Amino acid sequence: MSELATVILAAGKGTRMKSQMIKVLHKLVGKPMLQHLVNTAVKLNSTKTIMVVGYQSELVQKTIQGENLAYADQIEQNGTGHAVLQAKDLLRDFQGDTLVLVGDAPLLTEETLQNLINVHQQYRADATILTTHLENPYGYGRIIRDEDGTFLKIVEQFDLTGEEVEIDEINTGIYIFNNQKLFRALEQITPDNNKGEYYLTDVFAILLRDGAKVELVETLDADETIGINDRVRLARAEKILRQRINERLMREGVTIIDPTVTYIDEGVDIGQDTIIYPFTFIEGKTSIGKNVVIGSHCRIKDCKIGDDVDITSSVVLESEIKDRVKIGPYAHIRPGNLICEDAKVGDFVELKKTTVGVGSKVPHLSYVGDATLGEGCNIGAGTITANYDGENKYPTILGNGVFIGSNSTLVAPVKLEDGARSGAGSVVTKDVDKGETVVGVPARKFEKKKKN
Repeated sequence: MSELATVILAAGKGTRMKSQMIKVLHKLVGKPMLQHLVNTAVKLNSTKTIMVVGYQSELVQKTIQGENLAYADQIEQNGTGHAVLQAKDLLRDFQGDTLVLVGDAPLLTEETLQNLINVHQQYRADATILTTHLENPYGYGRIIRDEDGTFLKIVEQFDLTGEEVEIDEINTGIYIFNNQKLFRALEQITPDNNKGEYYLTDVFAILLRDGAKVELVETLDADETIGINDRVRLARAEKILRQRINERLMREGVTIIDPTVTYIDEGVDIGQDTIIYPFTFIEGKTSIGKNVVIGSHCRIKDCKIGDDVDITSSVVLESEIKDRVKIGPYAHIRPGNLICEDAKVGDFVELKKTTVGVGSKVPHLSYVGDATLGEGCNIGAGTITANYDGENKYPTILGNGVFIGSNSTLVAPVKLEDGARSGAGSVVTKDVDKGETVVGVPARKFEKKKKN
């Protein structure tokens, strides 16, 4: 099998997006659309992946990650043929096949592109074109075949004549070439067209003239070939990708109550027998264990969640949730938390950079920030850790079995040792010893009155 290089055209701004950011960096299911293509190239075992960049090239190179990446600059955008030609120096000695992709067509699957490569190499073609059929092909270049189905030419929309207008097989703009023959043909194309640009499609006439073999491969799923030119098509592509993700997860044993209103990013990992309720967003680098219940109206981003967890109508960000934890409803778990096994974080609770120990409970109506809670603690309703003095953040440390009465304020830095307790409404400004109870404002050691 011949070696494979991939050239991705990503130089244009994409003015129809009406954005200050280049089109190919707009996100789909949590990743820039260009990143999807780079990831696919990696799966295809592409020896080299060359991105032809122009507008915001530094931002593109900073944002996109991948193996064997190289960049070619297209300072002036003079057409698709001119764009591919910018990769010549990087591919001058390459003897394999070159796959050409466009940066705004991220829905192409590994299976479709692998089939294109296989057919190209099986028939020892010099060039192979990916085609599809559209009910309304207006605006696309048409594939013209002879009576035997052999490729003759590509005719653009405004050059169609007679019966050619009725043809619904279109050029997707995705190709694979013998690398050496591609660049020899590219050096022969001219900007003899209304736009004065160098068109990549002109190489096919040159290849055929020179006796080269050109094959066609049709994809039955036209949605894969969607080019994203504006935010309407961006939303359409997003919907297609999310459907693919949800269907894959359901086949792997995840229950998604209503896939049409459940939004899960590419790369999220979810274990078997987990149930996802509607109107939930699961984003970024999130992994979720088995037998988890994610209730409606949750947002979970960049989290590691264990088994048998129950989260209801809550926001959970950049945190680790261990097994059998219960969260919500209406909890806000800000970044940097560790919630240990069998803990509970209830309704209208906000956590930030806090460790909640095994079996500890913050049941409701509390703010706990920059804190460490030991095992078996109970935090009463309305408790606040006053962790900020206007200049610096300070820690609150609770030992095992600490009980905090309702409406308490813990003024950091402060430490309550094992078994310590605060009465309702206390303002704790000093450390509390093991087993000691404090009450009042400011809190002081509680002394039981002796009976007469």
